[in-house]
Amino acid sequence: MSHAAAAAEILSRFNISGLDLALVLGSGWTGAANDLGETLGECALEELPGFNKPVVGGHSGILRVIRTPAGKIAALFNGRTHLYEGLGLQPVVHNVRTAAAAGAKTVVLTNGCGGLRPEWLPGTVVLISDHLNLTATTPLVGARFVDLTHAYSPRLRELARQVEPALPEGVYVHFRGPQYETPAEVQMATIMGGDLVGMSTSLETIAAREAGLEVLGLSLVTNLGAGISPTPLSHEEVVAAGEAAKPRLRALLSGLLERL
Repeated sequence: MSHAAAAAEILSRFNISGLDLALVLGSGWTGAANDLGETLGECALEELPGFNKPVVGGHSGILRVIRTPAGKIAALFNGRTHLYEGLGLQPVVHNVRTAAAAGAKTVVLTNGCGGLRPEWLPGTVVLISDHLNLTATTPLVGARFVDLTHAYSPRLRELARQVEPALPEGVYVHFRGPQYETPAEVQMATIMGGDLVGMSTSLETIAAREAGLEVLGLSLVTNLGAGISPTPLSHEEVVAAGEAAKPRLRALLSGLLERL
């Protein structure tokens, strides 16, 4: 399996016995991940078996392995593969399966998303409490009956609140994309109980739970959803929101890594 090969390559290349945790840095988050610990090494993601170069602007495509202030070994995946790229399901979840194969027990999944609550202005960080997977697919194959009752770890959410007590939480709605949601789809997501809309994360969470990883999900609201936002949506505003929020995001990630 390619994730086993990728895990072996990471351990060998960076001369480590295993990973303790992994972070997947989505849109708006890459710039916040610098200087989070002692860098043990880095490489382009596509140099590893089964990985592809990210196609989304703002995803640097670098894997960095660090030793955290708590002495843990963490892999920072700067970028991800999305379902809308048309490469299939397995490349989308290759990151978390590789992390698990390399020994990680915890994964922090981050993304940039649209907010469905008007009070959550761009720059707001929201803990993902649950998700609605509207992609009509799953990375699981066969009779893999994975319990998702606590897909997003309550323990890790409380840990995040030790760093930033006022963090709100909400339900993330995963649309396939790559087009942004219509105002009617945003309204549907709201009626269904959604608070955030985006094009990633839920499939990685399913694969991570299958592999036994504990998951923390963090969404950066980069814009209000269509029909709520007074202006048309663009990826440029996603990147800009991440840049503006970088000091806060870095403080949050740094505090988490001190505790994880």
